[in-house]
Amino acid sequence: MARDRLIYLPLGGAGEIGMNAYVYGYGPEGKERLILVDLGIAFPDMDTTPGVDVIVPDITWLTDRLDRLEGVFITHAHEDHVGGVGHLFPQLKTRIHARKFTANLARRKLTEKGQDPKMVITAEPFPAMIEAGPFKVGFLPVSHSIPESAGLVIDTPAGRVIHTGDFKIDHSPVVGEAFDEALWSEASKDGVRALVCDSTNVFSKHPGRSEAEVKPNLVPLVQQAKGMFVATTFASNVARLKSLADAGVAAGRSICLMGRAMRRMTEAAMEEGLLTDFPKTISPEDAASIPRENLMLIVTGSQGERRAASAQLSRGKYFGMELKEGDTFLFSSKTIPGNEKEVARIMNNLSEMGVDVVTDADGLYHVSGHANRPDLAAVHNIVQPQVVIPMHGEHRHLREHAKLAESLGRIGIVAPNGTMVSLSGNKPEVVDFVETGRTYVDGSALVGQFDGVVRDRIRMALNGHAVVAVMVDDDDEVLEDTWVELRGLPDAAGNGAPLADLMETHLAGQLARVDTRTAGDDEKLETLIVKGVRKIAQDEVGKRPEVTVLITRLAAE
Repeated sequence: MARDRLIYLPLGGAGEIGMNAYVYGYGPEGKERLILVDLGIAFPDMDTTPGVDVIVPDITWLTDRLDRLEGVFITHAHEDHVGGVGHLFPQLKTRIHARKFTANLARRKLTEKGQDPKMVITAEPFPAMIEAGPFKVGFLPVSHSIPESAGLVIDTPAGRVIHTGDFKIDHSPVVGEAFDEALWSEASKDGVRALVCDSTNVFSKHPGRSEAEVKPNLVPLVQQAKGMFVATTFASNVARLKSLADAGVAAGRSICLMGRAMRRMTEAAMEEGLLTDFPKTISPEDAASIPRENLMLIVTGSQGERRAASAQLSRGKYFGMELKEGDTFLFSSKTIPGNEKEVARIMNNLSEMGVDVVTDADGLYHVSGHANRPDLAAVHNIVQPQVVIPMHGEHRHLREHAKLAESLGRIGIVAPNGTMVSLSGNKPEVVDFVETGRTYVDGSALVGQFDGVVRDRIRMALNGHAVVAVMVDDDDEVLEDTWVELRGLPDAAGNGAPLADLMETHLAGQLARVDTRTAGDDEKLETLIVKGVRKIAQDEVGKRPEVTVLITRLAAE
């Protein structure tokens, strides 16, 4: 009879920043009952995932074992932890547990996708525990850059695991709960088998800073600005939104929130009683009539998202608002690695308009929501776990965090996506490797990473596309009027002749010599045409385009 075991398996978020999805299991090998912690998204870019809306983890391993899934537990309401709920719920069809603010936003996501919002169940904070098969799960309050974040206390017959979620040690977070060392000590006092821990800022060697340190720096900045003042930050950072708005009011400015995510977050925080004294705001329509020096816009798009308010303002007008020379634009945020080009493009566009761009280069206008290295060490010492499993970070973050754990006398193990770790013995053991990947949300469809859709899109972007139409009569003779249409390729070849004409001429000569066996076989005929088109394109313009061949066969009358 197989012995029961406790397993940990990241399907996303370990070895990358974003797309968090962590499986815990307990039971006989291969028959473990399962819970899923977080279900997030990652964001695409035009270089590697053109046209994709968002990216979600490939949860095939989990859906193949759906009869063993006891529930989903969401640590907090950042998109890289909750953003996949609406997209993947139809595959999971199970209860989702979250604290009230996160639950509010998760219900909105299900409603937007036509799913049942009642499947989201509001959880009370630790020491309250939720039973899920062999698991008991409690939401352990923690400070972060969004209200009501929580680590998870996960009790199993094999011992207690604490999954930190995203966190920092902040004793004055402006909005939300302060970090409570006593509560974390209480949760850890009877022994913790494993601490599965945020690794984002493991390379930052100075202690983390409090959100309360930002507001005093914002007030003089806004007061000294001459024209319109615009600020962007993460829409989910409700505390920063409040600090920005308060600074605007102190400077005698009316406050306008721009961007759907910004309004959604503040509405949810107000509905749940977390934001009781947010300054009065005005609509974009009313903002147009306010003198520029008396107006402050707080806008979405701190990471350069093309459709967000920041990018649209940098390209011209947005909801009738237009930036002008002498205005000030503040990035009260950190640029996430990978978004540098998009953010720089917005900054340059603003500079060309004569707008003064202010960043957090001096550390005055932003603080991180993640624990720095000294704070990670402090949590290790509070929890006193037997094992530390770093998560939420690129591979270099995981490896460095494991080294930190070992330097403090713990067992550290690097477990990137797809690594199944058994926590049942005295020492963690890698027991399996599971195939993991990404699923692209492409319009209203879910597209597999290796389905070829995005790969073909990239190939067309790099090499262009040719459409060739040919007709074959009922005697398997190719008719002469072959037609070529080009997209994403130069109109003219090197000698100035139309490229499509050169291809048509070449194909006409080739097809005139084709025997009936080739002409009668669609696959052979298509291969011949593709090779011909690519040869001319390569010779004339140095490209090998994607080729679509349309073969029309004429039936005998």
